[in-house]
Amino acid sequence: MLKITGHPFADIGAATIAAFVNKRDLAAITAADLKKVAKFLKENYVIDPLKSFLTVAFPNSGFTNPAFEKNPGKRIEYADQVLFAYESKEHLEARCVFLGTLAVTKTFRQHVPLLTGEDVINFHPYGEAGLPLSGEALLCIQALPLGCAKCAGRLLAVHSDRFDLTFDFAAEFLRNNRRALDLAQKAKSKKLEEKKYGMGTLLIDTLLHVERNRNNFEEAAPASLTAYHFTNFGQNPAVDIYHLPLEIMDFLQTAINAEYHAEWAEIARRAWLLPPTAKKKSAKAKTEAAPAKEKPQRNMLYEDIFKLPANARHFLRTYFLRTAYRFAREDDPRKTYSLKNETALVSWKLTELFLKKVMHMDKTRIGHLRELGDRLAQYVSGQNERRFFTHFFLVNRYGYLRNLLIKANTNEVKRGNPPLITFDQFIEIFEEGEDLARPDWGLARDLVLIRMVEQLHAHNWFAQNQEALEEVSQLAENEKTVIASQE
Repeated sequence: MLKITGHPFADIGAATIAAFVNKRDLAAITAADLKKVAKFLKENYVIDPLKSFLTVAFPNSGFTNPAFEKNPGKRIEYADQVLFAYESKEHLEARCVFLGTLAVTKTFRQHVPLLTGEDVINFHPYGEAGLPLSGEALLCIQALPLGCAKCAGRLLAVHSDRFDLTFDFAAEFLRNNRRALDLAQKAKSKKLEEKKYGMGTLLIDTLLHVERNRNNFEEAAPASLTAYHFTNFGQNPAVDIYHLPLEIMDFLQTAINAEYHAEWAEIARRAWLLPPTAKKKSAKAKTEAAPAKEKPQRNMLYEDIFKLPANARHFLRTYFLRTAYRFAREDDPRKTYSLKNETALVSWKLTELFLKKVMHMDKTRIGHLRELGDRLAQYVSGQNERRFFTHFFLVNRYGYLRNLLIKANTNEVKRGNPPLITFDQFIEIFEEGEDLARPDWGLARDLVLIRMVEQLHAHNWFAQNQEALEEVSQLAENEKTVIASQE
């Protein structure tokens, strides 16, 4: 009766129906299941709080039309027409655009979000106004809002090329909506509680939640994901589309695996917005009970994921190298990041996963970066080269970086030790040819630093050289980042 169509609204609606009857396989959906869902929608869509909730998706429909306010019977009649259309024996000559079966009705914007009005013939088959749908497809579309999250005045619908992931999102949002419906009915409220998360935060938080709850996580194939943040309300229907490509999804799904979970979870925990700055209270205010703490609305790590892979270097420096973002607002946790206090969060293991999954960096180059980081960390700790560490951290001109490495290499050879880096390794990491720097040489320096910091922390070097981190932090704050190795 139902099948995957490839259209997000139809598929999410079908997934919502499947979740409602607790069947993950659309082929297992029966007429009795459709009737169970239709009856629930009929009972709840014609009254608040769901009637108000539907104004975002189906304005001017029989569920929400203010003209029906004094005649509840018309709402019931409309509900029967659209929710039980799958039982109709009369069909149109046209076929359903979603399921391919015979259509039972022509639909418009009040039936399907973001369609045109009844008098518009553009973009419809045969130049006839209306989109032909079968009763089953129409029921899927009507169930759609319950499989979405309301966020910032719009609905967030999540679709994937892997149906089980579409199902998991619809099931999660359905559970939340039914829970909110139950609470609103008990409180006799006319509105459902709306999610206060930022859109990106809600999407990533839900994604990680459903992936953690998967029973067959190791067997789950990576998939892309697309979110539609839409409104069909009034004169300004709109949709914003957010896409998480395969490589980003693969990274996220792996990052919450047992091997990486501890490091990832701690980085994510420190990315939530900071509580508002405490202000002086009056004597009266001090005697009043403090309000319950609310969960922050945005996680900056989750929000920044949508800027990948274009913003990969900034992402790496901020979250994996713990470099403060000096343009951050007062409540932005990135403003407080500092190696001085967070060296334990620097993880090459998580960084290497990011390089492989998101940036598709060549394994050979990753290996050279790791080896150089290990050798420089040994050089700094063995010779107590605090000055080299500071300069390597802060240098931002390629010529200075090259001279700094040449000088350190020479010093190490003079001591009778092997060179820190060979010519071939140097070319592979920093240059496209002799004296021609790679465009991403700064990224390479940051990656070497991540490995260095991790190793120096593991060998307890920072505990003995706290002033090195203090010096780096102070110079970075003063924006004194251009340091010549010749000094």
